[in-house]
Amino acid sequence: MTIQSRLSERSAILMEGALGERLKREYGLAFDPHLALAVLVYTEEGRNALAELWAQYIAIAGKHGLPFLATTPTRRANRERVAGAGLDEGVILDNARFLLGIKASSGIEMYAGGLMGCRGDAYTGEDALSEREAHAFHAWQANCFKRAGVDFLYAAIMPTLPEAQGMAAAMSDTELPYIISFTIQKSGRLIDGTSIHDAIVSIDARAARQPLCYMTNCVYPAIAHEALSQPCNKTDTVKNRFKGIQGNASPLPYAELDDSNVLQCAEPAIFAKDALRLKTDMGLQILGGCCGTDNRHLDALARLLRKR
Repeated sequence: MTIQSRLSERSAILMEGALGERLKREYGLAFDPHLALAVLVYTEEGRNALAELWAQYIAIAGKHGLPFLATTPTRRANRERVAGAGLDEGVILDNARFLLGIKASSGIEMYAGGLMGCRGDAYTGEDALSEREAHAFHAWQANCFKRAGVDFLYAAIMPTLPEAQGMAAAMSDTELPYIISFTIQKSGRLIDGTSIHDAIVSIDARAARQPLCYMTNCVYPAIAHEALSQPCNKTDTVKNRFKGIQGNASPLPYAELDDSNVLQCAEPAIFAKDALRLKTDMGLQILGGCCGTDNRHLDALARLLRKR
């Protein structure tokens, strides 16, 4: 089954939980100043840690009979940063091959995605690109993932509409299925003030090949629920096209979470209940974890999804 056909069935899909937070706090791993997590595939310690975390999440999906999505830890590995680190496209190919190897040995229905991100700050929109700039800038990474043979592309925490439009164009050119995930606020808008509805309409109209769906990540599920409940987003377009979340385990604002030295974490049962409400009320299909989540949060969520 392809990820497209799985989504068309409108069944629940489990997405991975946090990687970065856990790799830092549980394994004490240091991240590269240019590429963050993307260089971990080049050390035995890094590969083992990634494999252990994905194995936990895969086991949860298998136990509860859910399809599973995971993405390469490459959000910061754009062409500019890869060059700054003195590397080349091999870092993208190696991360994709490593995750595809995890998929091959998983024993479950799993889809391996190539993770991409905005050029600047995902939480403030600073240094965001125009649509034309973004198309050219992100095409390199998108094409690397195509050569690597990933199942889909995933643009995470996109804060501004013009860069998301350019990212969508670059992803569309590869002919791979792709998902755009926004940075959203409780007002129901992206960081640049665009409503979720307007962002979806604009990207769908301009992309040669539309995204599979739209999502949000790095936001607490209850905040996402409030955002989707705003009058500007109570539309058939949002209902039919906005399909997923990787939720934070804390409702704190982005700035407070980004600067916190203490892990902010809701109880797994509370997180899972708030995430399930998005499926029940808003029809979301893809549910997973982001900052502060771990295997406990994902297991609690998967248990509720199975009951549903």
